[in-house]
Amino acid sequence: MLIPRPEYPRPQFVREEWINLNGSWEFEMDFGRTGRGRDLHRADRLQQSILVPFCPESPLSGIGYTDFMPAVWYRRTFTLPKDWSGKRVLLHFGAVDYETEVWVNGESAGTHRGGYSSFQLDITKLVREEGDNVVTVCAEDDVRTGRQPGGKQSGKYHSYNCYYTRTTGIWQTVWLECVPDFRLDSYRIVTDPANGQANLAIRLKGSFRKGLSLRIDAYYDGKLAGSRTAQISSHQLHTQVALDEVHLWEPGQGRLYDLCFTLEEDGRAIDRVTSYFGMREITLTDKAVLINGRTVFQRLVLDQGFYPDGIYTAPTDEALRRDIELAMDLGFNGARLHEKMFEPRFLYWADKLGYLVWAEHANWGLDITTPAGLSSFLPEWLEGMERDFNHPSIVGWCPFNETWDRDGTKQDNEVLRITYEVSKSVDPTRPVKDTSGHFHVKTDLFSLHDYDQDPESFAARLETMKNGGEVYVRHPKRQKYEGQPYQVAEYGGIWWDPAQSHEEGWGYGDRPKSEEEFLARYEGLMTVILDNPHISGLCYTQLYDVEQEVNGLYTYDRKLKFPREAIRRINMKPAAIEQAEGPND
Repeated sequence: MLIPRPEYPRPQFVREEWINLNGSWEFEMDFGRTGRGRDLHRADRLQQSILVPFCPESPLSGIGYTDFMPAVWYRRTFTLPKDWSGKRVLLHFGAVDYETEVWVNGESAGTHRGGYSSFQLDITKLVREEGDNVVTVCAEDDVRTGRQPGGKQSGKYHSYNCYYTRTTGIWQTVWLECVPDFRLDSYRIVTDPANGQANLAIRLKGSFRKGLSLRIDAYYDGKLAGSRTAQISSHQLHTQVALDEVHLWEPGQGRLYDLCFTLEEDGRAIDRVTSYFGMREITLTDKAVLINGRTVFQRLVLDQGFYPDGIYTAPTDEALRRDIELAMDLGFNGARLHEKMFEPRFLYWADKLGYLVWAEHANWGLDITTPAGLSSFLPEWLEGMERDFNHPSIVGWCPFNETWDRDGTKQDNEVLRITYEVSKSVDPTRPVKDTSGHFHVKTDLFSLHDYDQDPESFAARLETMKNGGEVYVRHPKRQKYEGQPYQVAEYGGIWWDPAQSHEEGWGYGDRPKSEEEFLARYEGLMTVILDNPHISGLCYTQLYDVEQEVNGLYTYDRKLKFPREAIRRINMKPAAIEQAEGPND
């Protein structure tokens, strides 16, 4: 049987000894959440079968059940290779929505809360080195509680407006990894292009012993570009690798270095991990975002990360890459990864292709009117930051999006402030937006969401700002502009579905009556932003239709709705801020 999504799921920390557990699993829905009482974690079989890593709501899963499922169960067997004997075995989950418990051979291996971040369990003491092993998974999920981030998952039976089909349970790759007892655990890299070096903070795990060293080799285009060997004296190592050649990672130019870590004992390799990195740095002025010292106008597009057949899960690795290529082909240089932590394979292709992305969490559905919202948000957000820190394509963090009040109660501003402060302490190298659109509390960039469909009235609101006067703030009673770079982080959303392929189609504003009217409106709105020397970036809604939301430049199955050259010509118009700021050499 062919394994779905067979590629290595963690491209920035690769080991050779691994087993992909995607494929056919036994499956059972647990509407009463009584599975533990019925000992399903020790059951000999479950009622149905499902194709992992696709969620049970998706056609690709073989289930296609779209009503609410309070709990779901998974079961499959695996055997370990003989050469894994005596080594540690880790069980990895790319993502499981939402609260998960895992059993191996009937014994609990651990739990995890969070539907978007990755987690791993050390199952060494639970597995049999010979014969079959059984892994059982229970996932509990309810986006209606207000106690979990759900993103764009619908809280109603049907999809509606800008809410779509839910995802329950496993939706990213499940895999086994063989590791030595003392091993590399993780690393962070901060590049320094001006001084031609890569700064590394490395964590190791296991029973420490003396006589260990770590060799770090960096390659560019197959040629050794820098090397460093350091002695290991604890579970942490801070070191630098000087590079013979500096090749900058830039928009449209994903110039990546390959990286190899070799942990050695008495000259013998005991652990080896390969990775990659990009040489780039991000700085801010009062108006602009600079990448490698140059003003870059961020021509972003909103990407929801949904697929007709896989829902949250791309059917293939190529589909992830293709979405980036579709955006770049229209003249966009990046995307807001909207209301969802995207999987590492998407970020890998963004790194490779030189695609700018803002990383977001799926905060919609979560009640943040009290401090309790932090406990359901911050731990998972930090897991995501930790996992994705090394991706050069990520040019900013945006934990929240449009933090609306809930049932007449205002957001707790301290939830946003604390999340911002913690995010900045975790990563001082990138800008952080506390929320996109509103209501800002503390932020490195100020962002506006405005779906006005009339270019003239849209321009009028920004005219004073364009001429160096007062900056437009949509909700002045709730947020304040404090001199940060300014972005129009959502706009457009022009409704276009001439075939009326959706009975309940949805988009913003009035629908254009013709393709010519659409293009005129699209160009008018885009030009207002590009011509304003005080605006550092934009994000058009959106790249492709999603279910009933028909305001994409592509259809849901990724077919272009408009002449490519017409959209590309508009998107590629020079931005005033780039012309005004110059190259900043």
